[in-house]
Amino acid sequence: MDNKFVYIGVGSNIEPENNILTALKILQNYVIIADISPVFITSPIGGNQKQPDFMNCVIKTELKETFAPLEFKFNILRPIEIHLKRIRTEDKYMPRTIDLDILLFKDEIIENSNIKIPDPDIFNRDFLFAGLLYLEPNITVYPQNKSLISLVPNYQIDKLTINFKFTEKLWKEFLINEYRPSC
Repeated sequence: MDNKFVYIGVGSNIEPENNILTALKILQNYVIIADISPVFITSPIGGNQKQPDFMNCVIKTELKETFAPLEFKFNILRPIEIHLKRIRTEDKYMPRTIDLDILLFKDEIIENSNIKIPDPDIFNRDFLFAGLLYLEPNITVYPQNKSLISLVPNYQIDKLTINFKFTEKLWKEFLINEYRPSC
């Protein structure tokens, strides 16, 4: 399969609607946003369970210019996180203004200390799996090497909560040519 798309996991639990919207607007300088999954509301994983819920989605993008995966992560995504005041500490479960993670980068498979593509969390976080499933149900993702749709019974995606109002706002803002009917 010749995949030209980069799929990015987007999440926030500090002013999430504002920070996700701002991150996507900045990201448009570097990518064409081809599609956006529904926005899922999820409880925090690990760490302090008293923090606010997260809003998460997956975006399907096409790069406007050529970037290597590490270059895209550290020269594009990380600076956007820094601009939105993302603070990184040893506590990887702390609240955050924005989290931008490469889930899939074209057809690349990379595993080193700086990056893992495909992101293993696709298969560990129901909201990432569901977001990618929404965008590409028939895609085959390493290392499972089965279509996502065939893996649905392994996940509890029916238990996920969708923020329909914010999803519709993102679709109207970023998917002008493919605007979907109201949720």
